Amino acid sequence: MVGKLAGKEAGKLISLLDSAISIHSLIWLFLVAFMLHDFEEIIRIEPWMRKYYDQIELKIPEKFRKDVQSFSQITSSQFAVAVCIEFIVFVPFTFMAAEKGQYLFFLGFNTVLLLHVFMHVGQALYVKMLVPGVVTAVGITLPYSVYLFYRLLHENVISFTDILISFPIGLTLMPIVLIGHKVGKRLIPATK
Repeated sequence: MVGKLAGKEAGKLISLLDSAISIHSLIWLFLVAFMLHDFEEIIRIEPWMRKYYDQIELKIPEKFRKDVQSFSQITSSQFAVAVCIEFIVFVPFTFMAAEKGQYLFFLGFNTVLLLHVFMHVGQALYVKMLVPGVVTAVGITLPYSVYLFYRLLHENVISFTDILISFPIGLTLMPIVLIGHKVGKRLIPATK
């Protein structure tokens, strides 16, 4: 009985969202969801690493310690440079999806960002504490991504095949993020 009521309420909520938000607006909201998530990371990364790095260092598998140790030195300003570069990359592809109906890169980026949610959740479970980004990953990125894919599939704007084809394109985010962090460290050297 409770399950049926919850299902009806969820159905009403989805119907309300479907009628209130156009596909066009939903696509543009990607930039908002991305920035809200990354604001949490920008704000929390530096103080969190300062406070908790010594506690988590021994929990990190040996093969990842050097990378995490290097990342632990990042400042919020340096992180913000990387986010800015990602945002600059996202804008034209969001435009292409919203205004031109060309979804390949937009889908790829959103697929990778949906998977990114589970990285944050995995990190939090592994170190047994809230890590920077996990709150907005679960509270904003996950619901946005699930609803975006639901709407695009439900309204036959895309197919599952489109999502699969776009995934390798989305992986281009990895070098973009790495380059962004290198640029951040060059533009804004850490002070000691």
